[in-house]
Amino acid sequence: MYLKSLHLKQFRNYANQQVEFSAPKTILVGDNAQGKSNLLEAVELLATLRSHRALRDRELVLEGEPIGQISAVLERNSSPVDLNLLLRSNGRRTVSLNGETLRRQLDFLGVMNAVQFSSLDLELVRGSPGERRDWLDTLLTQLEPVYAYILQQYNTVLRQRNALLKQQLKRQEEVPLNLFPSSSPDSPQALPADQTQLALWDAQLAAIGSRVIRRRARVIERLAPLAQSWHQSISNSTEILEVRYAPNVTIESDDPNAIQAAFLEKLQRRAVAEQHQGTTLVGPHRDEVEFVINQTAARQYGSQGQQRTLVLALKLAELKLIETVIGEPPLLLLDDVLAELDLNRQNKLLETIQDHFQTLITTTHLGSFDAQWLKSSQILTVKAGRIQN
Repeated sequence: MYLKSLHLKQFRNYANQQVEFSAPKTILVGDNAQGKSNLLEAVELLATLRSHRALRDRELVLEGEPIGQISAVLERNSSPVDLNLLLRSNGRRTVSLNGETLRRQLDFLGVMNAVQFSSLDLELVRGSPGERRDWLDTLLTQLEPVYAYILQQYNTVLRQRNALLKQQLKRQEEVPLNLFPSSSPDSPQALPADQTQLALWDAQLAAIGSRVIRRRARVIERLAPLAQSWHQSISNSTEILEVRYAPNVTIESDDPNAIQAAFLEKLQRRAVAEQHQGTTLVGPHRDEVEFVINQTAARQYGSQGQQRTLVLALKLAELKLIETVIGEPPLLLLDDVLAELDLNRQNKLLETIQDHFQTLITTTHLGSFDAQWLKSSQILTVKAGRIQN
């Protein structure tokens, strides 16, 4: 696939900017806080409908404006595709494909595929489990767009179940059980209704949660050997990387019924703890992805150089896996990351890219690139939300 053009209107610090891409590699050069990363973020949004830099759409819309817009022309399977994302600072997004407004955002996913590698990703190893889950979920959404809907369903059920547990905890704190008068509507006789309601949420959480677990397990199974191979190459065979999925619910097989049964059994075991804490302690929202180098957890392994090698291996594995699954190389977005890599890692990354993956790169200076790279790249200067050749 090839991104031919991008139009940003009232997005971040861009008032109205059209960009035409004329080479497999585009280098965006400029000082910090000029808008380089914002352009890559716009491409990321078209690919995943998510931003790793913003939680709310109002952060994405130009200050003082009610709406922002990202439009693009993508060439895929030798045919042009028009994509449009309308962002509202106080309302729902609108997505359209080839001029047709889509009722479901799910149908927009999977049209454009991109792998983002930014300096923030270097925290993937040392950061919280939630960061690794988000990384895994973003990859899964690109490989299997329906996963976004499954995850949304799971989070909805989780919120409802948590609300019920919090309600129960609040009632228990307000009136201790041994002080309940028998005629009170909050008496122990009323609790079975709560338990019946909780059992319904348990069943839904286990059913949908097992779908999340199975998909996460399968994608790690495919990604792990690719990442291990890249890691071995970059480290000159001195290190062995293992990428392990550590689900909160232990799974013995891919059988959905077995996973659901294990899920429900663990919910029963953790019931008292959940009632005391007023929150759900079981499920994929508590999964972990473990990175192990030479049989030692990478979080404790030490050097930043080794952690950078790990993240680079993961990103190269993402590129290969997406290409294998969808049949076309995805876009690669490199946001101020070359300066974070030493010469060996830079060369390994640049060798892999060549002209195979359309690549958008941000940098504050061109010193990281050799003359041949600069000659074969489109170089755009970014200054205060304006782009010039």
